[in-house]
Amino acid sequence: MELNSYPDRLDLNELYLRKAKELGVRIVISTDAHAIGDLDWIKYGVAIARRGWLEKADVINCHGLQGLLDWLGRSPKS
Repeated sequence: MELNSYPDRLDLNELYLRKAKELGVRIVISTDAHAIGDLDWIKYGVAIARRGWLEKADVINCHGLQGLLDWLGRSPKS
């Protein structure tokens, strides 16, 4: 599921995030950025994720490329 960090969205609140964690649902924190400055919105998503008790293992994009590929069950192309 996506936790959208755009300040007017933040559609997954901490209660939904806790339930997702209980159910083993992984989360992606996105910025919905349309300009470089919008990337700073990630701090809002991270704050909500923390209030939802999410840890690194719960957030797909907290891992590097290899972690993402492993999660997807793929290997990098040579």
